[in-house]
Amino acid sequence: MEASHILIAGVGGLGCSWAKGAHARCDGFADMCLIDADDSSFEHSESAHLLRLGHTLDPMGCAALPPLAEQRMRGYSALARTVLEPVELVLLLVGLGGGTGTGAAHEFARQARQSGAIVVAVAALPFDVQETRASIAEEGLHRLEKNAHVTVRLSLERLARQARERGTAWQMGAEWIEDLVEGLVRTLMRMGLINLDLMDLRAIVEKKGEATMLVGIGKPDDPEGILESAMMAPLAELDVGGAQGCLIQVEGGIGMTIGQLEEVANMFTEALDPNAQVILGARVSEDLEDTIRVVTLLSGIQSKP
Repeated sequence: MEASHILIAGVGGLGCSWAKGAHARCDGFADMCLIDADDSSFEHSESAHLLRLGHTLDPMGCAALPPLAEQRMRGYSALARTVLEPVELVLLLVGLGGGTGTGAAHEFARQARQSGAIVVAVAALPFDVQETRASIAEEGLHRLEKNAHVTVRLSLERLARQARERGTAWQMGAEWIEDLVEGLVRTLMRMGLINLDLMDLRAIVEKKGEATMLVGIGKPDDPEGILESAMMAPLAELDVGGAQGCLIQVEGGIGMTIGQLEEVANMFTEALDPNAQVILGARVSEDLEDTIRVVTLLSGIQSKP
């Protein structure tokens, strides 16, 4: 695969901010596209594709107007088609509840999927006290889930709580997103002991039901700690027990043993459906000294009534 085959797309202010951080971690293995109505989102992004949903005489952009953002995104369909032409995987990052992200994200996902790309979205949901934004986000989430193959629901409430515990601002708490994006990009772009490719990814994402992703990091001799790290992700509530599909990539330093690989993989897959399809990848990376990182995509999760 080439860098042009993977596109990290940020939609709206928060999505663009997270996309720039994630892209910086991917070391030239992916292209980037930023979509917003505010020029400030495009700063320090010289190498990105830029889609501005507005013009200089429109300072309000698409604030609280998802239909306007959707309409403008549709108007860019020809340009977006050019950007998406070589792309096989879109990693779409967005904050829902405002105008641009809520309106444009699902439309861009639709265009990307129509072009033949796999679409994996990470959607941040508003704080509990933001009732108006939450109601706007709900409709946007529903439409995004219809158009993306995978939509990972990120809880800003949990993200902020974890940031407070670390003494940092929640807006800066993008490490989990960056780890997730970098892990998935490296999984597909670098050769490993057991390689994964887009056909493996497509086999998992096309399972019926909900889907999500986890990333865990820890010491090679502490598989429970790695799993606990993954379960601490700032995700919205979703019971992953009984998932019917699992793509799992285990990446460790030069000293990682087959026994450690199996122990970590078993820890992450023991709660799955007994007949679940599990696809395992593994790679040794010199930059992960005395560390194991696990990226897991779970699909075929059945919603409970």
